[in-house]
Amino acid sequence: MHRLVRTFTALTALTALGLTAGCSSDSGSQGKERTASEAGPSTEAAKKTQSAFWVDPQSAAARQVRQWEQEGRTQDAAALKRISEQPMAVWPAGDDPVPDIKAAVDGAAQADRTAVLVAYNIPHRDCGQHSAGGAHSSDFYRQWIDKFAGAIGESPAVVILEPDAIPHIVDGCTPAEYHADRYQLLSKGIQRLKEQPRTKVYLDAGNPSWITEAGKLAQPLQQAGIAQADGFSLNVSNFQSDETIKAYGRSLSGIVDGKHFVMDTSRNGKGPLAGDRADAWCNPPGRGLGTPPTDKTGDALLDAVLWIKRPGDSDGPCRGGPAAGQWWPDYALGLARNAKAT
Repeated sequence: MHRLVRTFTALTALTALGLTAGCSSDSGSQGKERTASEAGPSTEAAKKTQSAFWVDPQSAAARQVRQWEQEGRTQDAAALKRISEQPMAVWPAGDDPVPDIKAAVDGAAQADRTAVLVAYNIPHRDCGQHSAGGAHSSDFYRQWIDKFAGAIGESPAVVILEPDAIPHIVDGCTPAEYHADRYQLLSKGIQRLKEQPRTKVYLDAGNPSWITEAGKLAQPLQQAGIAQADGFSLNVSNFQSDETIKAYGRSLSGIVDGKHFVMDTSRNGKGPLAGDRADAWCNPPGRGLGTPPTDKTGDALLDAVLWIKRPGDSDGPCRGGPAAGQWWPDYALGLARNAKAT
């Protein structure tokens, strides 16, 4: 195992249905009951993943495994370990991101791993849909991102910056009067995060089924400061196949000065749900876990495969699901049972 977390230099190794509304995985349970000593991943999980990234032993999935084991649901618990023993991103909840981030980076440091974090608090988030919310003002967002970056400190971290924020500009969902401010907030956010010496930043660019013409993203990404970022992220909370994402990522990279990318494979093991794409993004049935997280991608432009959306966190109150970002054990179990063979 290469000690990629030292500077994420192996991240030179880290150097693509339907709309993605309901991106949120910022469930309030994340980090609320952790202590520094609890935050480190189990040795067993770390050995199994052989990943550069941190496994959270206090994730909702891990707690569910323990509960089901106590209840005698041993087969279900064993299946759910396909989620709980993999590294997943942390989505800091609420107005103060510091507790969740500190728990993640401290835990990662104990295990000699890298924390994956999602900054998801842009004003007018998700156009008022299932994951609506975000900072109540631009000034508050600047303070929030400053706290976010400060909590990382000198620890190695990968940050996925504002899922959906750019695609919602491109598709017109975010009103035009907010565009200039959003571009500035994203650009300043990248600058602030990059002040941390071991932080990699990937500005979100949606998924191939949303903005189907990659060229439409080029100018918005550039205006939002992609040049200062390490690259862009694709397929967050979506279901597009690995090859579809990679092809799209290469195309987009070619028009944003060769920037690298990361992709979310947390739920794409069965690909997207067939049919009406307007209904395919929200808790689609029959989906499965995708390729496990790794920085060893075999692709010069693809820096990492990540589980950015936390498998089992709801997309929103559709198909019987709870609110966006809330843990849904039955859905998680279905994802685990339908996991992509690896």
